Amino acid sequence: MTGGSRELGPLLKARGAAFEPPALSVVAPCFNEAETLPTFVDRVRGACRSEGCESYEIVLVNDGSRDETWETISALSAAGDGIVGVNLSRNYGHQLAASAGLSLARGERVLLIDADLQDPPELLGEMMRRMDEGCDVVYARRRTRAKESAFKLATASAYYRLLSSLANVTIPQDVGDFRLMSRRAVDRLNAMPEQDRFIRGMVAWLGGRQGEVLYDRDPRFAGKTSYTPAKMLKLAFSGITSFSTAPLQLAIWLAGAGVVIALGLILYILIGFFAGRTAPGWTSLALMTAFFSVGQFVCLAIMGGYLGRVFMQVKGRPLYFVDEIVASSVKAQSAVGARRREG
Repeated sequence: MTGGSRELGPLLKARGAAFEPPALSVVAPCFNEAETLPTFVDRVRGACRSEGCESYEIVLVNDGSRDETWETISALSAAGDGIVGVNLSRNYGHQLAASAGLSLARGERVLLIDADLQDPPELLGEMMRRMDEGCDVVYARRRTRAKESAFKLATASAYYRLLSSLANVTIPQDVGDFRLMSRRAVDRLNAMPEQDRFIRGMVAWLGGRQGEVLYDRDPRFAGKTSYTPAKMLKLAFSGITSFSTAPLQLAIWLAGAGVVIALGLILYILIGFFAGRTAPGWTSLALMTAFFSVGQFVCLAIMGGYLGRVFMQVKGRPLYFVDEIVASSVKAQSAVGARRREG
């Protein structure tokens, strides 16, 4: 599932015995985040220290960035302890980059967070306290979203409510991937074989005790968002088709409506024929042709979307490949290697 990384075998042999896993892993997918990463790492370290967490690792996954992100990660790894850098072979997208980091994280608890600093690392303390109460997953619900357009806020709200109404599981509204998970929850998530991944829905599907904390989302610290409208639509479609068969049921309803309308048109034509009222013109023919054509295309599009997901899944390709891993301490390197052998 996770691809290969040939450099880990010799590294483990050279370093010797395995080390205890850290208490906390922080996993951050990174795409063109060179400007943000130094501040992000400083704030994460500060949040960990404020909670008295001395044993932690920060897993930074470079998702095929076009800027100096990997060079920045390598420099941070060389300059201080606790940094594990993972360089993917190309851009796989946010969900697979996050999955790569989760598969390598060794902490007893794992914080999944974006590196753009829209989600504050300082929320870690409140999340840890909620997990101490017995939660397996603590997700962060957005109370406000700073400096985002009215269009984006409206479409995001509509999407979350549509997903909530269609999904076969209860997926929290106004919640992204920012969350703290127990080791048990992460192991179960890593065992799920989906190719087209929608992490927030997959975590909701796991069940167990899940709690929330509220927060105000900040604007990006630097740079521009990599989530284009096309990527947002793709993620939205993935979320709906991963956890709901409602679109397929819509196709059935459209087909049923077409049959009813067709029977009505046939009855109308027969009545007109026997009554001697043959109405010339193209109106009825045009309406009938347009309705059935559109209905057929909608049904084909829906079924094609599901068929495409089946096609990608049955090929069984690895989710991603790792080109290089750097780690700033023996402890981090050994923990990563042990995780790779298990995966």
